[in-house]
Amino acid sequence: MFASFMTDTWLAATIVAVIAGVVGFFVVLRGSSFVAHAVPKSAFAGAAGAALVGVSTLAGLGVFALLGALTIGWLGRRGRHDVVTALSIVLMLGMGALFLSWSSEYAAETYALLFGQILGVSRSDVVVTAVLAAVTLLAVAVLFRPLLLSSTMPEVAEAHGVSRTRVELAFLVLVALVTTTAVPVVGTLLMFSLMVGPAAAARALSRRPSVAIGLAVAIALATVWGSIAAAFVTNWPIGFFVGTFAAFAFVAARVASATARHRQRPPAAAGLALEPS
Repeated sequence: MFASFMTDTWLAATIVAVIAGVVGFFVVLRGSSFVAHAVPKSAFAGAAGAALVGVSTLAGLGVFALLGALTIGWLGRRGRHDVVTALSIVLMLGMGALFLSWSSEYAAETYALLFGQILGVSRSDVVVTAVLAAVTLLAVAVLFRPLLLSSTMPEVAEAHGVSRTRVELAFLVLVALVTTTAVPVVGTLLMFSLMVGPAAAARALSRRPSVAIGLAVAIALATVWGSIAAAFVTNWPIGFFVGTFAAFAFVAARVASATARHRQRPPAAAGLALEPS
């Protein structure tokens, strides 16, 4: 698994884990896990359509992920956000199925698009992934304060002149960027698990934003590294291990958090009182 042909896979997965942990913190903080599930479905339709017409699947991923994110943000202002998101998932999955039915792509390539792959990552893929990741991290740095304020205290944010609509659209663009970067590695169906699982586990362990983001990145790195090793040894899809390890990390973090709170409880007052003689 540490052979030279796997170097690019390790590099790409490491980059993906870092940005998934950073943006995933805000996904969990804003309660936007459903959106993080919907945008990769848009990316799946774009990749399938790109393969059909013979252009870069990464370009199709990016265009449809961005269109899906902006559509959810625009229509969500005029109706129920959850309904719009659900309808977007249905529409994009339907379009993806239609494009695949017209395509002559091999089943293995379609399977890798849905569930990810550990082989076939080239140096050019790593370069594109690194560029997209750098753009994403730069955008997070610029938006960090208004995004954090609008996520935790939206009324206070509006009082300070922070537009909730603009921040929401900017956040959705961030999700689209992460999706475009990560889908070729972990697949569309389980991409959101890498954003939600490690970040949710980190939030269970710490409420401080800086600490939680660091923990989310660390857990995401452990998840993808462990998934690559397990997929290489078993020849099972990497998406299965990403989803399983991410879920395990969340459960373990919740158990650890609950145990810590239980130990910090003060002793019962009745046990401290002295009975009269």
